[in-house]
Amino acid sequence: MSGSNSSNSSKMAVPQAKEAMNRFKQEVASELGVQLKEGYNGDLTSREAGSIGGEMVKKMIMKQEEQMK
Repeated sequence: MSGSNSSNSSKMAVPQAKEAMNRFKQEVASELGVQLKEGYNGDLTSREAGSIGGEMVKKMIMKQEEQMK
């Protein structure tokens, strides 16, 4: 998509959820033993970053499945 920039990727459908998602990310990273810093974490390996995101998605899907029962 032309004209895209990184600030577009950080927009959330519900802006008020941003802080909750940050806390969730910190929680998951802690569970996985990955140290996150405040702000930029570009020094993470792809494996570390992917494991955090993957675990977040896994937990969100599990929660949604529980709610659908």
